[in-house]
Order: sequence, then structure tokens, then C-alpha cells
Amino acid sequence: MATQTTASGRPTVTFYGAAHTVTGSMHLVEAGGVRFLLDCGLFQGKRSEARQRNTHFPFNPADIRAVVLSHAHLDHCGNLPNLVRQGFRGPIWCTPATRDLAAVMLADAAKIQEEDAAYLNRHRNGQPPIEPLYTREDAHRTVRQCESLSYERPKEILPGVEIRFVDAGHLLGSAMTAVRLKGAGANEHTLTFTGDVGRRGEPILRDPAPVPPGDLLISESTYGGRTHPPVNLLAGALGDLVERTVNRGGKVLIPAFSLGRTQTVVFYLHELMKQGRFTDLPIYVDSPLAASATEVYHMHPECFDEETAKLLEDDPDLFGGARVQYLRTPDESKRLNGRQEPCVIIAASGMCEAGRILHHLKHNIEGERNTVLIVGFQAPDTLGRRLVEKQAKVRILDGWYQVRAEIVQMSGFSSHGDQNDLLAYFAPLAGKTKQVRLVHGEPDAAEALATALRGIGFSDVSVPGQGDIVTID
Repeated sequence: MATQTTASGRPTVTFYGAAHTVTGSMHLVEAGGVRFLLDCGLFQGKRSEARQRNTHFPFNPADIRAVVLSHAHLDHCGNLPNLVRQGFRGPIWCTPATRDLAAVMLADAAKIQEEDAAYLNRHRNGQPPIEPLYTREDAHRTVRQCESLSYERPKEILPGVEIRFVDAGHLLGSAMTAVRLKGAGANEHTLTFTGDVGRRGEPILRDPAPVPPGDLLISESTYGGRTHPPVNLLAGALGDLVERTVNRGGKVLIPAFSLGRTQTVVFYLHELMKQGRFTDLPIYVDSPLAASATEVYHMHPECFDEETAKLLEDDPDLFGGARVQYLRTPDESKRLNGRQEPCVIIAASGMCEAGRILHHLKHNIEGERNTVLIVGFQAPDTLGRRLVEKQAKVRILDGWYQVRAEIVQMSGFSSHGDQNDLLAYFAPLAGKTKQVRLVHGEPDAAEALATALRGIGFSDVSVPGQGDIVTID
């Protein structure tokens, strides 16, 4: 569906991703004759649908003048190299930390795209070869188009389009974006895009800044209708789970996104070890990407909260270094398969759909002494969701396996604000913000948040579908 402009010339936003789902964030803004994107993320789901949606844009990439990127998770930035591959030549505006993380994330994603295409082509039996969605060269070109903009520094990025980033507290460098769209004369419209918003009181990062006011608020709704357990109980629960598994001679497997979630889990384990719990227990982060992302964390202490900044001064090993072993090579990873003694293994992917965690699950899921700890949201149709649903038998790689390991889910590790957080963030805007559109949430979660927002004074709240358009009043 093409973007359209109203007869009055008011700006429009078309929701092309993360509509009724939590993946593929992408929203097209048209104002004053220019088009720009809020995010350009990978759609992650069934292979055939994902390939179709990620390959074909519902607009001409060459017509896009700029991209405003909220943060470096792949569901928000992961299709940027394909946009560039298909003709986008404009700037990609993001914070300095997001640029550094995106360089790591996109290079890794391109490598996976190339390897997947090569694997599939070996089994094509004379059929036309499959091209990767994008290549590492596309990823490198994308990063060269990134323009860094620090928090709280307004910038006119296009004629009549000004943006300002504020800290979203979700991931290193993550940002909410306040957008001013200046029309003829005194005519002006504003919108606020939250990207993903963090929790209050989480370690490492600062709490989210106040949400900028706007005529239109576009917000995530991942945990609408749900609440997280208190942050201050999380370390104790993690410590109890690890000790319970160790005492029965098992391993703890933690599927975790390499960026953000892995660093948070390592932070908690590090603090537990400092307190004297399981000090001799081997802990492995089996992810080259996580190792590289952790190096970027060390480069940007300006994003940390005061407590973490002070801890880093006292203990530069805060993210594990001496106590945690980061594995990069396949041989290092394979050696863990033969290990019989208790240990903790953190590996990607967070939803168990790819990566090294699959091999560890294959070798350990049928062991009754072991524990699989799920620390993040699991989308429908993923192996992670099937584990959370306690299915008795699951397919992993090339075979079926009985689930005999203990499966535990701890939602408290989520870096998304829950319903109480979001209501607290948005309450000051009630009666001032004219329109609210909820994205990046499954339908039940988004509708639950919409109902709650109406209850505190927001009159125009809705959940757009794929291709829906809103005109900014």
C-alpha cells in the first residue's frame, strides 16, 4: 500500500512492520513531500513469510530520504542493508552507541545470510541459486551511511523535519525520538516514537527519560497487560536456580540475545559470584557476537547509570572477563558438548531459532539434571515458545528430542517496560497527546495496554494493522 497525503497536507504515518506483532519494526512518515522511515527491522518468523516480507519493500527504497533508528536490535535495524542494497542512499540517524552496536550486529547478520544461502544452494539440485538477503559488503555500506546524534541535541535532518533523541533505557544507546514536522507558516505537527522502552530500576543503564510530548505517540506494547517481578528479587531467583541445578549435577542452558540480554545475565552472575555463590562454577558465553557486543559496552560508559559507572570504577571486570569465558571459535563451542560437569552456558539465539544454543539443546535437552532458563519473550512458532509451553517433544536441527530438562521462564530479565512502567511513563501526556498508536506487541497485549491508556485519559488510542495509515491531527 502506498503512503498517501491528505488533502489538507497533514503528515501521515504508514505502519509497515511490528503491526500486530513484535518483529520487523518499520514505519513510513510522509510530510511536506519528503519520506523517511522510523526503523527498518527484520521480520522474524516462518522462513517463507520472513523471506517474502524482508525482500520486498512496499515502497521504492530510493525514494526514502532518511532513516531514524531507535536502537541496534535486529528487529529494528536488521533490514537496513537490504534497504541500501535496493537503492537507499540517505543518512541513517542514530546515537553513537547504536552506530557502534549496529556495525557489529549487521556484519554478523550478513554473515548468517551468506552462510544460509550457501547451505541452501548446496541442495538446490540444478534450480536457480538463492541470493542472500544482503551481504557483508551491504552491511559495511550501511554503517558508512550512519550519522551519529547524541541525546538531547535537536537536529534538522531534512527540510522541515527536526528530530531529538532521548534515552529509552532499553539497550545501550537506545532512543525515543521526538519529531517536529514544520509546515508552511506556523503550521507544525509533532510525533513521538518510543522504539522499545526500558524498565525502571534495571541495572547497567539509566532509567528512561521522560517521554517527549507529541500530537501523535507511537509506542511499543510488548508487555501490555502484564507485569514483571520486582528487579530486586531477580538475582536471588537466578542464584537459587543455578545452585539447584548444580546440586543435582546438571548444566544451566540460557538462550539469550547476544546484545543486551547476555550482558544483563552476565552482570547478575558476576554480582552473585562476588557474593560468594558458586564461585568455582564455569560460566561460558558461547557467542562471538556477544563477545564483540560486550566490547562495545565498555566503549560507552556514558550510557550507564550512576551505580554501574561506580561499580566499573571499582571493578573493571563487571561484565565477566576473568570469571566468565567468552568463546568465539566453533571448536571451543563443540568442546562444551563433551563436558559432563555442571556449568552455565549462555548462547544465542534468544528464541532458540538459530545459532549455537541449538547444538547445546540437542545435547542436553533430554538430561533430567539440566535446566533450560528462558530469559526473554518467545514469539509464536519458535522453538523457545514450544519449550515455554512445556511441549513433551520438540524438533531441534535434524531430529526430535524428548524434553526431560527442567524448563524455567524468568520474565524479569526483560529489558522492556511492563504495563505499569508504560502507564507511569505516559500518564503525564494524558489530555495533551491527541493520538496514540500501539505497535510492537501481539494483539492481546496491545489491546490490553490500549484499554488501560483510555482509562487514564487518552481518548484516541488504537492498534494499527499492517499497512494502516494515520494522519497526524
